[in-house]
Amino acid sequence: MVLYGLFPGYTRISSPFGKRHAPTGGASSYHYGCDIPAPQGTKLIAIHDGEITFLNFLGAGGYTLTLSFDNYKVSYCHIDPHFLVSVGDFVKQGQIIALVGPRNVYGVPGNFYKDEKGNPTNGATTGSHLHIGFRINNEYQNPMNFF
Repeated sequence: MVLYGLFPGYTRISSPFGKRHAPTGGASSYHYGCDIPAPQGTKLIAIHDGEITFLNFLGAGGYTLTLSFDNYKVSYCHIDPHFLVSVGDFVKQGQIIALVGPRNVYGVPGNFYKDEKGNPTNGATTGSHLHIGFRINNEYQNPMNFF
């Protein structure tokens, strides 16, 4: 399966899938996705036709959107909390579904992730980026195997 690109112009992987040194408190030493740095507000597009099945704050992933199709679940993490789609929406490949979120978010109940100044962050993050995670039949896969 060849999937549509995430966002043109941003291709550098700052943290690949697999074992790593956790960059911040609360981040896993095994990375279940890939991180692609991009400025806040960068448009994120649907990589495939599918249904939005999750849209909320999700711990280390911060604000997260899950796009589901066939036996795939693709999670876009650290997105902007001003959602462009809703759970239950069906989206088309190439459609803008979210924006890269800010590093800091405020007023999120239960968010214990903080930056070096003590300000609340958009999950376990050191800056604006997209964390993309792939699950097939609920097992994590390296996203770069699909691009």
